[in-house]
Amino acid sequence: MTNLSQSNEQTAAITAKQISRYQDTFNARKDAKVVERAVTHQGILATSADFASDVDMTPVFSIDLETGKVANQKQSGRCWMFAALNTMRHELADLFKLDDFELSQNYTFFWDKFEKANYFYQNVLDTAVNPITDRKVAFLMATPQQDGGQWDMLCAIIEKYGIVPKSAMPETYSSSKSSELNTTLNKKLRKDATILRQMVTDNQSDEAIAKTRDQMLSDVYRLLCYTLGEPVQTFDFEYRDKDHNYHVDRDLTPKAFYDKYVGWNLDDYVSIINAPTSDKPYNQTYTIEMLGNVLGGRPVKHLNVDMPTFKQLAIAQLQAGQSVWFGCDVGQSSDRQKGIMDLNAYNKNDLLDIDLSMTKAERLDYGESLMTHAMVITGVDLKEGQPTKWKVENSWGEKVGHKGYFVMSDRWMDEYCYQVVVNKKFLNPELQTAQAAEPKVLAPWDPMGALASH
Repeated sequence: MTNLSQSNEQTAAITAKQISRYQDTFNARKDAKVVERAVTHQGILATSADFASDVDMTPVFSIDLETGKVANQKQSGRCWMFAALNTMRHELADLFKLDDFELSQNYTFFWDKFEKANYFYQNVLDTAVNPITDRKVAFLMATPQQDGGQWDMLCAIIEKYGIVPKSAMPETYSSSKSSELNTTLNKKLRKDATILRQMVTDNQSDEAIAKTRDQMLSDVYRLLCYTLGEPVQTFDFEYRDKDHNYHVDRDLTPKAFYDKYVGWNLDDYVSIINAPTSDKPYNQTYTIEMLGNVLGGRPVKHLNVDMPTFKQLAIAQLQAGQSVWFGCDVGQSSDRQKGIMDLNAYNKNDLLDIDLSMTKAERLDYGESLMTHAMVITGVDLKEGQPTKWKVENSWGEKVGHKGYFVMSDRWMDEYCYQVVVNKKFLNPELQTAQAAEPKVLAPWDPMGALASH
């Protein structure tokens, strides 16, 4: 077997004759030096940028929800959290006539980090009998916790801890620039993993393990208090509305604030995905192993549907006056500064004379694409009932796009959008039944869980 492998390697090794042929082929192209000069000076993206995309992506929409000033997650991976809280604050701001209002992303960030630590400890104990080289164990240790997450994970936090206005728990250095916190917390969690795995190996009692774990959680709580501030337990909600009327609501708890000022039944909001891979038949539900934050809380659950249904559900919610949380692969064919996500934004195939096309399923199966970012859909342009482009509220501040808002072409949505969250009242009876079914468990590294690992 070794000899055959060595023989194949020798046959496949690049030869001087091949290189000479490649050089001749390159130099025979009339445009080779022109393209080389352009790309070496400007790079692939700038050279392949298509001006026509700027015209097509004019930010005018037939349905355009007024959602106010965009937020800024800064140097953190809290897009999913910002997007979810933004969908809630849109309605809250309208109801109570609030101007430039945000919910505290730092408050939910604290509890997400804390709960993720406990979730990690449980996964470590559940896999403690597996060798350290086991793929699941290696997956756990690669990133014990991170900033990313899913809609259902934020619901789990809110259901347990509530939410607060940003004024009650503002940003800190580590919430806005989370790399130092993540590095330190992951170092601690890996150290704790060595202790917990050894305790299992030594057949120590459940009581002893629980006591050790409790001390570990106390350490994590202290670390998070030092970096993010201790979470507020009660607070006064004080503000002036757009009519300059003064309001104050005293001694609120975070859960009381959520119930009074948001009041959504989070069970009504469900995750819809479009993953056209052979392992995920449509109209079935899926969850991801070892993905979550709150033990015993709401699990991650996706209903997979075809793309026409996916878009119809998003449009229905927009028509009802409510914005839509969504997950996508934001780095694909997008211009961050212009705020354009469009398949025609760059024409690399023509520039390089290389066919880079893949199907959506192929990109997922072969690691070319996955969910990397969550934002909010706040509008859509319909022509004869069909969408042509979508308005997107990002969380990267006002210096990108159109004061922080992006334009997404409908064709881009087809290829690079993977998830929307909608009220289940917009699902037809068949889909409601499908959504209620027990989900199939996917591997921890499935691309439909990738948003939580960023």
